[in-house]
Amino acid sequence: MSDIQIVDAPAGIEGAGFFATSLDKVIGIARSNSLWPLPFATSCCGIEFMATMASHYDLSRFGAERLSFSPRQADLLMVMGTIAKKMAPVLRQVYLQMAEPRWVMAVGACASSGGIFDTYSVLQGIDEVIPVDVYVPGCPPRPEAIIDGFINIQKLVQTESLRRRNEPKYQELLAKYGIQ
Repeated sequence: MSDIQIVDAPAGIEGAGFFATSLDKVIGIARSNSLWPLPFATSCCGIEFMATMASHYDLSRFGAERLSFSPRQADLLMVMGTIAKKMAPVLRQVYLQMAEPRWVMAVGACASSGGIFDTYSVLQGIDEVIPVDVYVPGCPPRPEAIIDGFINIQKLVQTESLRRRNEPKYQELLAKYGIQ
């Protein structure tokens, strides 16, 4: 037998020939299944990401068919690998060039915490310069872990309120990073 699972419809009112739900839920489902990731890969985690995009794992099954190498057309920043402190302003600029709503996934130990490189030149986690939504552990993480992180991003996107980005709590988070 197959392990295919049918996604439940959002809570709403059903009848013969119609279905009613809230606009938030419809937009959440549409956004979560059409993410355009921007891979910011600097080392071995990038190789694992390439395997994740290849035919055996095929991340496009989850709605990430189109990789965007332009921050203005991406809504998910996937940071993979070691980030040097000299590269931090570039990473921040890429993040700022992305349109709202935008999400960030730190893939691997180096992007999450600096990994084994506890040196003066390596950023000890990208959350020192930009806010991170999902962390994917591993050195390097297996493609299954990257897919799991992507599914967690999808769940976050699907349940996020349309007005969350305008809430004081979110504005306070961005202010901690010096982002207006």
